[in-house]
Amino acid sequence: MSDSHSRDGEIMLAENITGYYVMENNIIHAVENCSLKLRSGDIVGIVGESGCGKSTFGKLLLGYDKPPLKLISGKILVDGLDIYSMNFKQRARKVWGIKISRIPQYSMNSLNPVLKIKTIIKDYVKSKFPRIPERKILEMARNRLEELGLNTDVLEQYPFELSGGMKQRVVIIISTLLNPKVVIADEPTTALDVSTQRRLIEFMYNLVRKNIISSMIFISHDIAVLNQLCNYFYIMYAGEMVEFGKREDIINNPLHPYTQLLITTIPDINPAIKRDRLKDIPGFPPDLSAPLKMCSFMTRCPYVEDRCKTKPPVIELKGGRFVRCHLFGK
Repeated sequence: MSDSHSRDGEIMLAENITGYYVMENNIIHAVENCSLKLRSGDIVGIVGESGCGKSTFGKLLLGYDKPPLKLISGKILVDGLDIYSMNFKQRARKVWGIKISRIPQYSMNSLNPVLKIKTIIKDYVKSKFPRIPERKILEMARNRLEELGLNTDVLEQYPFELSGGMKQRVVIIISTLLNPKVVIADEPTTALDVSTQRRLIEFMYNLVRKNIISSMIFISHDIAVLNQLCNYFYIMYAGEMVEFGKREDIINNPLHPYTQLLITTIPDINPAIKRDRLKDIPGFPPDLSAPLKMCSFMTRCPYVEDRCKTKPPVIELKGGRFVRCHLFGK
């Protein structure tokens, strides 16, 4: 996949990533031949239904192929480092939290309730840099809190004394304290109310705007949330990337039938698209326990044709956009 998205300032390159869950009596083909490019300043959204492979792809991008998840093929470069050329211990020491960091789902529950925030932060930083003085760590933490408009009194509090939104922001601060090049945020607004979601989105946007981190990958099933934050979208379905484009192109002119249906399920995201025709996505995603030998969206698509019974091509369009659908073939 080639696109104009790969200009100067490239921070991450993931090429043809395939990853499976390999179990004793079964194999789940979770991610198939997915690529992604990220430049400095980008906030990229990966969108799709639950079970489409988004979070698994996020783990593979991080280099977290812990069994039963296994990287089958592909290469990932982060700031010039080939992360899969390293073993797990090397990634933990040289990559995670330093080059690339992940904010997992329900991360607000990841804080140890019996430790003060300052202790959690000190333990985290010392796991990467054992010789750094505690005084320096606390100075870093205070500066980061002030930089993002948060009260430094948080350092003296326990997690149970903070609201859900505040805990989420503290986790994000810890994850980005060492200024990683890439942050992968996996559904960070889950379980938050709408007003708290908005504050969190602003908070994360400021991390990139203020150059605290270079770029961000935001994983979500909610394209309306991503519309407030991202400049590029990757649409994922059944382990495959089915469409890529600039945010405004995806929202205003969705090409893949799955993307079109996703857009119509969100009220008022694009008033130009009528809501009375397609209000939900019929059917269910395919079984990924066997390789797909046809279009993955065929059984749910309103435009299915005979040629969809073969694996669909990736059609590259002007401006670096692509769509995995026969409707755009010659």
